[in-house]
Amino acid sequence: MRLLTIRHASMSSSLEILDRLIAFPSVSRDSNLELIHFIRDFLKDLGVESELLPNEARTKANLYATIGPKSLPGIMLSGHTDVVPVDGQDWSSDPFSLTKRNGRLYGRGTADMKGFIAAALAMAQDAAGRDLNQPIHLAFSYDEEVGCLGVRHLIAMLQDRPVKPRLCIVGEPTQLQVVTAHKGKIACRVTCRGREAHSSLAPQGLSAVHMALDLIAQIRAIQTEIAVEGPADDAYDMPYTTLHVGTIAGGTALNIVPRECRFDFELRHLPEDPPEPIMSRIRSVADTLAAAVRSDFPEAEIIFQTLSSYPALNTAPDHEAVAFVKSLTGANSHGKIAFGTEGGLFRERLGVPTVVCGPGAIAQAHKPDEYLELSQLAACERFLAALLARLTC
Repeated sequence: MRLLTIRHASMSSSLEILDRLIAFPSVSRDSNLELIHFIRDFLKDLGVESELLPNEARTKANLYATIGPKSLPGIMLSGHTDVVPVDGQDWSSDPFSLTKRNGRLYGRGTADMKGFIAAALAMAQDAAGRDLNQPIHLAFSYDEEVGCLGVRHLIAMLQDRPVKPRLCIVGEPTQLQVVTAHKGKIACRVTCRGREAHSSLAPQGLSAVHMALDLIAQIRAIQTEIAVEGPADDAYDMPYTTLHVGTIAGGTALNIVPRECRFDFELRHLPEDPPEPIMSRIRSVADTLAAAVRSDFPEAEIIFQTLSSYPALNTAPDHEAVAFVKSLTGANSHGKIAFGTEGGLFRERLGVPTVVCGPGAIAQAHKPDEYLELSQLAACERFLAALLARLTC
């Protein structure tokens, strides 16, 4: 049972809207259409029309809406509607039913990042009745959690528009700290192929698992080198570029030399540490490993497949967009984050200056009993109210 119910006939609070949003189990692997249609209808009741941009299968959609004069640039508020799974996690309450306890709001997506979307929709109710000197754009995307996939269709649509947003605020959880930069990411799958053999004759085969382990050892060595000698920025929690192997699978039985082994790794790089040389080095190591055994095992190969990627964000601290958002929060400082957002894509592909600023802490995301402090939701309401006041004629 949901904590609260939405009342379209009167103004709905951020808390009420968040309750409804959490009730949609919009895990990335599933459809987000029920949630998107709810937002579309919510805005339509305010007299605000939305554009829906579906994926090819028409099982998911982005939503883009403008409140105020469409001929002017305005401020874009960006958020993703998908959440990560709860499978195998030990929750103390239903993850898809908002639970209020000890000043916290528990539920999947409260911090990452439906709290921001709820506050933006609550603010939209007030904005729809005002005469704005610049518009507010709402950009809500799908499949951010699996590589910022959905927002790319939205960006392609905006590229064709004669007027681009003046700046973008991505509402990821930063505890409402103004963030100017984040790392970029490449996720890659590696498939190693060798030759099967009976394990009693193991040297007559080529173990794909051993090939994978040899390459992983080299990736770890490169990581060690980067940590010691690579570029560093202490503004990040993790001040250097990181390499991480997250999954590995290979072989069929203990008494068979495995022909195939796959592993997935990611590269999270500083804006000033381009990923291409690092990826080229890893590929070169793989080529060398395969070539070393190919005279005896001509079928030996190591194949790379890019699963997803997004660019780093690096907005200059003295940019007008940074000063503008700081003036809304009242903060004098800014920070940088290790996790990624769609912000880098907005900056790189659309040329829109972007900062990240939203309620909640990333430390609460993706884990059981994810929560958002009530005080953070209230602070986000004040932040967006200050934005609306700035844009009101």
